[in-house]
Amino acid sequence: MSNLGTAFSEGIIAFIATNIDDIFILLIFFSQVDVNFRRRHILLGQYLGFAAIIIASLPGFFGGLIVQREWIGLLGMLPVAIGIEQLVSRKEETISVQTVSSDFRQSTPTNPVLSFILSVLHPQTYKVAAVTIANGGDNISIYIPLFAGQDLASLGVILGIFFIMVGVWCAIAYFLSRQPTIANILSRYGQAVVPFVLIALGLFIMYERGTFTLLPWVRS
Repeated sequence: MSNLGTAFSEGIIAFIATNIDDIFILLIFFSQVDVNFRRRHILLGQYLGFAAIIIASLPGFFGGLIVQREWIGLLGMLPVAIGIEQLVSRKEETISVQTVSSDFRQSTPTNPVLSFILSVLHPQTYKVAAVTIANGGDNISIYIPLFAGQDLASLGVILGIFFIMVGVWCAIAYFLSRQPTIANILSRYGQAVVPFVLIALGLFIMYERGTFTLLPWVRS
């Protein structure tokens, strides 16, 4: 029982320590919620992205390979690409959302199972997942040794804590985004700032992980 208690504490501490910065990213996401970008896309994207990080970390539990920090940093290219894409297509997206907004409302399926499936398959969900993976890529280097020291029961406790905390993180970010002062700032400046935040995030991820040292002219 003490092992499970230790795993419980380690799970909470490890998640908070490695995902503090996700609150800011989630705040930005929630500030963009509209007819074509729903809260469920953010929640599902967070879970999909975090699940990918966990899967990539599981070799540590099996005593397998360890991913080099510099190569993990290549995940930073994902938010850079998304940020550039948003800058290029911002005007087109605004026009298309205004044009099809009424049709989108009318075609939303009432079947909850079908609605869930369509949300999982929605491109916005995968955009959120891509940013989650890139921003949490460095977590792999922490989760691999954390998982390596656990038995199967303790690993189950840690993973359970992790996935509960993803929902808690989304709830906290959503609550903060609904506060009048924060919501006003995000609604006025969020859309304009988001692409630059994503690009800066991606470049910082690559810099912090030492990815630029992979370039031949940097090595020399």
